Amino acid sequence: MSKPDALTALGEMLGDRLSRSKSDLDLHGRNETYFPFLPPDAVAYPETTDEVAQIVRICAAHGVPLTGWGRGTSLEGHALALQGGVTIDFSRMNRVLKVNSEDMDVVVQPGLTREDLNRELRATGLFFPVDPGANASLGGMASTRASGTTAVRYGTMRDNVLALEVVLPDGRVIRTGTRARKSSAGYDLTGLFVGSEGTLGLITELTLRLHGQPEAISAAVCAFDEIGAAVDTVIQTIQLGIPMARIEFVDAATAAAFNAYASADMPEKPHLMVEFHGSAAGVAEQAESFGEVVAENGGEGFKWSSRPEDRNALWTMRHNAYYACLGLRPGATALVTDMCVPISRLAEAVEETRADIAQASIPGPILGHVGDGNFHAILLVEPDNAAELAEAKALAHRMVERALRMGGTVTGEHGIGMGKLDYMEEEHGAAWDVMGQIKRALDPMTLMNPGKMVRAN
Repeated sequence: MSKPDALTALGEMLGDRLSRSKSDLDLHGRNETYFPFLPPDAVAYPETTDEVAQIVRICAAHGVPLTGWGRGTSLEGHALALQGGVTIDFSRMNRVLKVNSEDMDVVVQPGLTREDLNRELRATGLFFPVDPGANASLGGMASTRASGTTAVRYGTMRDNVLALEVVLPDGRVIRTGTRARKSSAGYDLTGLFVGSEGTLGLITELTLRLHGQPEAISAAVCAFDEIGAAVDTVIQTIQLGIPMARIEFVDAATAAAFNAYASADMPEKPHLMVEFHGSAAGVAEQAESFGEVVAENGGEGFKWSSRPEDRNALWTMRHNAYYACLGLRPGATALVTDMCVPISRLAEAVEETRADIAQASIPGPILGHVGDGNFHAILLVEPDNAAELAEAKALAHRMVERALRMGGTVTGEHGIGMGKLDYMEEEHGAAWDVMGQIKRALDPMTLMNPGKMVRAN
């Protein structure tokens, strides 16, 4: 390995777009949760696919690790340079390349954020629906197979990525998929790279499915005395086929966090937050049907609104839930869990998790995208408190075992990164070894985001 030679060559190629400044290294060594500070040796800021390919070829020739960086909003340490090397920051590759309104798709660069894309699309009558909460980059969202609040209706990144351009670990550039809505031509390489967390290649272009902006939108929030009643409402709503765009759950602790963080006036009880999209008549009918289910389960304090400013305030509060929950324990960091189970087991999973956290010495508010069986516990720990972190990890491991016992998964949307690597064998068994074989076939020197997703060589 010759990092100095690689960095010299990259500096000659990129000029001041290869940074080794302390501020840049510090920024790219930090993360949103409890993982340690892990800065790279340098940060590259490419502007084209050709530059990304050149960077990869130089690093491959010198055995230098590469880590992709979008907005740094991931929660499992995905973008941390575990073995140093070069972080490739895609913030300068942030353009909308082509909007195909008639076909309802768009071609974008990976550094573009979902909010910026939707601002660009306002005049077209179309929008991109995947909403993980954070204003993440679209390349990062594809790399982690992100989902979020709207997945119950519009699906995850897996359902909304049609095609990709990818730079492989040897510098080759390939295209996967097409703009056609279906294909039977060969292996699904698009599906392979979506969710691969930058371990197989670097995404440099995405073709995304778009959806029509709904004619009418209505949102509501309601409270319940017990967690079980709120979750039963979700299950019954889904089983009745009421087409929700979003249905979110927060427990009493999260409601208290909202009150403190956003000056909300929510009763300190479990709540559901819901949104419907469609025609004016359809939204009204869906809202009425949902209200009946809420009433049958003892829900109260029903507040509806079709006003954009009210809806925006509601979802902004939900999107900031992580930071609101951190405020429950000032100075704390968090281990964020991410279990997802079949909808029929959701109530049982939430109740068991809540009871387990109640016996712990650390707080753990629960919230999630329960419309697709996905929920989170935000386990709040003091930084550098080894005993608390060990307790949080033990709680998280029991949640993993619970999810797998119920036919679910260890992560519904956050991905594996560094934090869930130890759970891969429990979920996948021998299939995890197959993933390792794919990794070694494409990246024999293990240079692409090493230490993530697969077993170390």
